[in-house]
Amino acid sequence: MALHKLQVDDFYDDTYKLIAIHCRLEDYRLAYLLNKNLNLNLKRKDEDLDFKYLKSSYSFFEWNNETEYVTWNLVSNVCKKEEDSLSSTGTLFENNDKVLKTFHLISEYNKVDYFIKISDEIQNVNEKLILNKLQIIPQIITSYTVDPLKLRSKDHLIF
Repeated sequence: MALHKLQVDDFYDDTYKLIAIHCRLEDYRLAYLLNKNLNLNLKRKDEDLDFKYLKSSYSFFEWNNETEYVTWNLVSNVCKKEEDSLSSTGTLFENNDKVLKTFHLISEYNKVDYFIKISDEIQNVNEKLILNKLQIIPQIITSYTVDPLKLRSKDHLIF
């Protein structure tokens, strides 16, 4: 019987730039400001990013710039979900307390509110120019680049 081996030496790692944004705006307001100031056309996707069997979901905006071969994604890093609290049985009164749980898409950066993922095939996007334009927006507290290769949960950014 013949033995066949499959070698995966030529694995293509998707290269992208990742920018973290701290701001307290709603996702649609931030997408509007990014569209206006960076000349983008971000639109909300029909489905959010869902993880761990619908345990948490994150808002997701996308724009595929076909003329420059660049895909822009804006994704929320915070998901707040109301769940029933744990209570012991056998109590005299019924307890229906709710607990607000917070989940993060990238847990290493739990203070970050949003991420911009820029996938460009030609590597023609200037990160410093984008960061300068983001700093001009008064509603954004701060923004900075993140090295995606150093993230433990970088698999969550595959969409």
